[in-house]
Amino acid sequence: MTPIPHSSSRRPYYKPKPAPKTDIVFGIRAIMEAVQAGKEIEKVLLRPGLNGALYQELAVLLRERGIVVQYVPPEKLNRITAKNHQGAIAFVSPVEYQNLTMLIPSLFEQGTEPLILILDGITDVRNIGAIARSAECAGVHALVVPERGSAQINSDALKTSAGALNHIPVCRTPLLRDSILFLKNSGLKIVAATEKATETLFTAPMTGPMALILGSEETGISPECLKLCDLMVRIPVLGHIESLNVSAAASVLLYEVVRQRS
Repeated sequence: MTPIPHSSSRRPYYKPKPAPKTDIVFGIRAIMEAVQAGKEIEKVLLRPGLNGALYQELAVLLRERGIVVQYVPPEKLNRITAKNHQGAIAFVSPVEYQNLTMLIPSLFEQGTEPLILILDGITDVRNIGAIARSAECAGVHALVVPERGSAQINSDALKTSAGALNHIPVCRTPLLRDSILFLKNSGLKIVAATEKATETLFTAPMTGPMALILGSEETGISPECLKLCDLMVRIPVLGHIESLNVSAAASVLLYEVVRQRS
């Protein structure tokens, strides 16, 4: 079989940065400094009942930057680190998130047909990493993940991806619905991978500018996202088990896109 060549100009606008050595920052002032320094913060865990001027300053900063905050019992914080966390721990992303609204026009300007992968509610870190690895190999131009209800892009995801998360842009969005509408308005076909589909991916047209949506194994793609799709496809399952693991399904779907595009 003749290998499909990689395009040398596939992602010239994206320059990966080395990942930091740690995934967490703890202590109120340390978190504030990390946010002000422009670190990519996945979320911040806070102990309920925190007060004082410094905490109020942190709360305002997190709210202004739109950073996800969760209030958790002290026991959970203590399990994460035994050091003096002052009731506050921040998870730092090992990747720098990209802006989807800037990325898509850049792709079109380069004469590239965008292939975007949207992950709706994928909560297993290892699945995120495995999907990213397949996506990078298949030439996906970006992953889109929600701020809430999704696994963290942490060092475990980076390791499982075999470094792919250092090479493929990741776009994080407050609302997947808004990002899907933006992609539709930008001329991308929205394709949902779901067992509810009547058409298989092998007979469906999987060419042209496209955004492919994968949902969680437990609940699938959310109804509000399904309503926005232009096409729904399924992977034929011939055995007794109802479906593939989501990362395996991603590989099958993406390489059918590669096959049709080539």
